[in-house]
Amino acid sequence: MAISVESILNERKYPFLFALSFLFICAGFLLLTNNQYSIFSISDPPRIRAVSMSTPPHPPAPEVSGVPVMRSSAGMVQEDVASVNGNDDSSVAELNWELCKGPSAVDFIPCLDNMKAIKALPSRRHMEHRERHCPEPSPRCLVQLPEGYRVPIPWPKSRDMIWFDNVPHSKLVEYKKDQNWVRKSGDYLVFPGGGTQFKEGVTNYIDFIEKTLPIIQWGKKTRVILDVGCGVASFGGYLLDKDVITMSFAPKDEHEAQIQFALERGIPATLAVIGTQKLTYPDNVYDLIHCARCRVHWDASGGQPLMELNRILRPGGYFVWSATPVYRNDERDQSVWNAMVDLTKSICWEAVAKNVDSNGIGLVIYQKPFSSSCYEKHKENNPPLCDIKEKKNVSWYVPLDSCISHLPADSMGNSQNWPDLWPQRLTSKPISLPTELDSEQMFYEDTKHWSALVSDVYLDGLAVNWSSIRNVMDMNAGYGGFAAALIDQPVWVMNVVPIHEPDTLSVIFDRGLIGTYHDWCESLNTYPRTYDLLHSSFLLGNLTQRCDIIDVAVEMDRIMRPGGWLLIRDSMEMIEKLRPVLHSLRWSTTLYQGQFLVGKKGFWRPT
Repeated sequence: MAISVESILNERKYPFLFALSFLFICAGFLLLTNNQYSIFSISDPPRIRAVSMSTPPHPPAPEVSGVPVMRSSAGMVQEDVASVNGNDDSSVAELNWELCKGPSAVDFIPCLDNMKAIKALPSRRHMEHRERHCPEPSPRCLVQLPEGYRVPIPWPKSRDMIWFDNVPHSKLVEYKKDQNWVRKSGDYLVFPGGGTQFKEGVTNYIDFIEKTLPIIQWGKKTRVILDVGCGVASFGGYLLDKDVITMSFAPKDEHEAQIQFALERGIPATLAVIGTQKLTYPDNVYDLIHCARCRVHWDASGGQPLMELNRILRPGGYFVWSATPVYRNDERDQSVWNAMVDLTKSICWEAVAKNVDSNGIGLVIYQKPFSSSCYEKHKENNPPLCDIKEKKNVSWYVPLDSCISHLPADSMGNSQNWPDLWPQRLTSKPISLPTELDSEQMFYEDTKHWSALVSDVYLDGLAVNWSSIRNVMDMNAGYGGFAAALIDQPVWVMNVVPIHEPDTLSVIFDRGLIGTYHDWCESLNTYPRTYDLLHSSFLLGNLTQRCDIIDVAVEMDRIMRPGGWLLIRDSMEMIEKLRPVLHSLRWSTTLYQGQFLVGKKGFWRPT
């Protein structure tokens, strides 16, 4: 009698056939599941085209190495720790870490605290002592924790209060007690949202600016701004409610720890000064620049500080200046005002609005021209237009100019348009994208690639606790696709474009994101313990040709908060070089799919 499948199942004969069929089904399911993840985790990122293609693009993503694997709880393929470690740890076994020493060791910033170089400066007249002076070689000490340090208060509560022990500096509390910058309350530092020019609070001040010039349109037309001499960055912190992202900056000076306060609050900020060198941003990128009693002498050195703002301000962009020369009539203030009138006229800025609030605090709003027609009408070439032949967009250790930077124009000589309104500008074609035929397609492919990778792998597949993350840095940002993919998360991203990688920083600003140039062979202009997550994608290969991966790891350890996360996508060769160094720092690490290294910093410090 013929044997049917139905009779086998009904009579439960040949159990081995039943079991074998079941195993085949399971194997097929696992194979299909693994392939679904591989679509996003192994595909090559689109090649980035810079404004100038003098630098080679990222290398292709590596194939998954054939090491034993096990399935993590999140579904990603996680490699067996023992099989990856091998004997690599022996190469760094001789590393004996020591704590940094000195009076500022807890807040040590190597390139800003190089006292030997600072003492040797011939002059400090132009804030040279607040600029970068990196030691040679880079120090390999570890920054100790402040006594009583604890996990930071989460966002958004952190905007208004932080742990005092995490940033134990009280000078500003006393120095600015009448201006409502910051107060100490028990174990906390509290930020009421006041400021030197914010007599009725920063929210009212923000609204006052928009009422003075409604075309500013916070969070629509105006998305990316720079706050010069930002104090504790309450202006930028409250503008986040308006969908405005602010790069707040100030020098490391007698206003003790103001930028450290800002970063501990979860507000974007960096250490910088307008001294003798250009700021580390491209030309024509900020929608608006703000200065409220920022203590910069704009007419110094023939107007170089204001010409630097003109360089980085977008054509048609605004400069909001709130300072005593705007609304006081004493001799000193009027002298400063008259100098400002002459200087802004010489660079073709137009005063489009001037106003005084109910407390007698005033401001003036200037607009940069859209076209070069005003420059061409100048009878005197003072200041002159910059020589376009010597133009370099990467402003890294570049002296300030005494000339007016050229306005961008297309191949037909037409003036550059304003970016799309936010949030459309995040995903629309950036106005500074290169004109090559395939550039637009590459940009959209890059955006699609990062959207899929972040949603399907980074957020759900790598066991990273995103609820603990606020301050994020992308160490090799490309077009800013990683940051764009995180736009709906309660985080902000500092997009770093390394100076030896393709220059894409203008594109990042066009998208409504913020960023900076940097060389990762040197320390960053930020305080220790300021970032919750560091991310890099295929950065280490080129970088380690110029500097030691140990120095890179030390800098990661310095700027990362205890409990913070490292997310590295790179070749196995680079991961195997970095991983034992991280282990020597007592970081935990996990490897996924042969190219995603997830590290977590603990609270360990050497004794």
